[in-house]
Amino acid sequence: MEIKDVESLADLARIELTEEEKRGLLSDMDSILGYVKQIEEVKVEDTKPEYKVYNVWREDVAEPREFSKELITGQFPDSQDGFLKVKKIL
Repeated sequence: MEIKDVESLADLARIELTEEEKRGLLSDMDSILGYVKQIEEVKVEDTKPEYKVYNVWREDVAEPREFSKELITGQFPDSQDGFLKVKKIL
């Protein structure tokens, strides 16, 4: 990579860079590309991954619950004439 490549990237990103920032970015990009090359050199075995498929869902179990109008309105912060009062949304 060269300074003109950094200038092209800065132009594409629509940012202005000083000469010092360009040199800093060039150094950073060189180290990043070096790291990528190092990763590319790693040898891995060509094996297929082993997948285990199992059911992660639980069985539905009906649980009796007590719901009543009085219970719900009693837990709500504001109610009037048996209705729940909420803030006006426009």
